[in-house]
Amino acid sequence: MKDTQQSILDRIGNTSLLALRKIVPSSGARIFLKLENENPTGSMKDRMALAMIEAAEADGRLAASGSVVEYTGGSTGVSLSLVCAVKGYPLHIVTSDAFAREKLDHMKILGATLQVIPSDSGRMTEKLTKDMIAAADIIAQDTGAFWTDQMKNRDQLAAYHRMADEIWAQTNGRIDGFVQSVGTAASLRGVAEGLRRYDERIAIVAVEPAESAVLSGGPSGAHKIDGIGAGYVVPLWQRSIADDIERVSTEDATAMAFRLAREEGLFAGTSTGANVIAALRLAERLGPQATIVTVMCDTGMKYLRTFGAKLEENFER
Repeated sequence: MKDTQQSILDRIGNTSLLALRKIVPSSGARIFLKLENENPTGSMKDRMALAMIEAAEADGRLAASGSVVEYTGGSTGVSLSLVCAVKGYPLHIVTSDAFAREKLDHMKILGATLQVIPSDSGRMTEKLTKDMIAAADIIAQDTGAFWTDQMKNRDQLAAYHRMADEIWAQTNGRIDGFVQSVGTAASLRGVAEGLRRYDERIAIVAVEPAESAVLSGGPSGAHKIDGIGAGYVVPLWQRSIADDIERVSTEDATAMAFRLAREEGLFAGTSTGANVIAALRLAERLGPQATIVTVMCDTGMKYLRTFGAKLEENFER
C-alpha cells in the first residue's frame, strides 16, 4: 500500500509530457504537450487553486471555520470547488453564462454556490470580467469570506514554478521554447520564471485571442476562447515575461482543437488549440533542432455542449 495517498488533492501535478506525432511543424522541430488534463478536475487550474488555499491557510487569511469566494470563467471555479470540498470550506462562485455549461454544472456538483452574471450573447468581454470581479468583491465584504482574487493573487505562482521544474526534468533540460495562453497570466509568468532559472535563453511566447489582443496593443473585443483574454491588461502580466505575443482567433483555435482530437486523440479545449497554433509558429522560427513545450490546459469534456453545437453547425452547412 505504499502508493496510497491521503486525498484526491495528492493527485495534483506531476502530469505527463507527450510529443505531438501528426500535427508537427514542417521545420522538423518537436512540440510537446504538458497534459494538464491528468489533474483531478481535468485542468491545470487545480495547481493554482490548491496553492492559493494552502497559502491562505498557512498565514491565517483563511480560518478553519471560514469560507471562500471567487469570480471565474469556469476552470478555476471547478478547481476551487474540488479543493474546498475536500477541505470543508463553503465556496461562493461568481461566473457567467458566457462559459461552458459543463463547468458550471461541475462546480455545483462539487458543492459550490453560483451567482451567474449575464453576458453579451455568450461572449467574453472586458465589461463582463469587471462585473464579475465587482460581484465577488461585494460577497467578500458582506460575508467576510476569503477572496482568492485570482487576477492579483501571487500565491499561485509557486504552483507554476513547480510545473516548470517538472517540464525541465521531463525534457532533460533540452527545451528551447515555452508557449502558453494568457488568462490571469499566472501560468505563463510562473512557468517562465521557473524555466529561466535553469536557462535564460528559453524563448517564451504568450498567446491571446486575435479578437481581443490587448497585450499586443490591440483593442479590447469579444471572443469565445474559454479561460483566456480578459479584455484588459491583467495585473499579473509583465511585458518582460514574453519574447513574443501570438494572436490566435477563436475560429482557428476551435479548428485546431478538433484536429488534436481527430489526429492525435487529444480532446482539449480551445485554449489548447490556440497554444498549439502558436507553438507551430514558434517552431518554424526556431528551426529543426528546436524543442517546444506548450500546455494542454484542460480536457475537452468540459466543452461537450459547445463542441457539439459547433459540429451541428458545420454539418448543417
